[in-house]
Amino acid sequence: MRSIGLTGGIASGKSTVTGTLADLGATIIDADRLGHRTYEPGTETFAQVVAAFGADIVGEDGTIDRPTLGGKVFGEPGAMTRLTDIVWPGIAALAVEEMAAARAAGVEVAVVEAAVLFEAGWETLVDEVWVISVPPAVARQRLMDRNGFSAEEADKRIGSQLSNAEREARADVVISTDCSLDEVRSRVESAWQALQARTSMTDAGLTGTGATE
Repeated sequence: MRSIGLTGGIASGKSTVTGTLADLGATIIDADRLGHRTYEPGTETFAQVVAAFGADIVGEDGTIDRPTLGGKVFGEPGAMTRLTDIVWPGIAALAVEEMAAARAAGVEVAVVEAAVLFEAGWETLVDEVWVISVPPAVARQRLMDRNGFSAEEADKRIGSQLSNAEREARADVVISTDCSLDEVRSRVESAWQALQARTSMTDAGLTGTGATE
């Protein structure tokens, strides 16, 4: 099985790319979904988060109240780091489990979609990394249209993340989404075909190379 770590900035088009990859036959492992699982009562991560931030973050239904927890960590770099130091390893463990299950089921390609792939160090979990990239001006407009953000709000969100250059420098494959949906899908399909070729070369004992779209 070939594993891909897929990442990109806010409004870069990751959902469109993962949707196309799923249509092509890839199994998608969503880090956000795994993140929700780490907060479930009874998990080790749940216990560690409550121990670190207090029992008052647990709501009446026994689950972690996200707004209450958010109030303790947002705008507080030290607290946010404490939280991610607990949650990110939990997500990584679940991702490894899901990749192992996919491999056992005969899946040929598994894609771990994670906005914080590099920040969390999860690139070490996968065979190669695909970065979805879009110019900041395009991401800004998408956030304004899609989320109703002001230009200032959009720029603040974009500026709080790794830059395109930082991500692309660490990528095996870069797919730009500053184009129509049809063209994005075409670019993903081309990258998929290149992946199949690299996989065939690897299976044949040859050395494959990365590709940039």
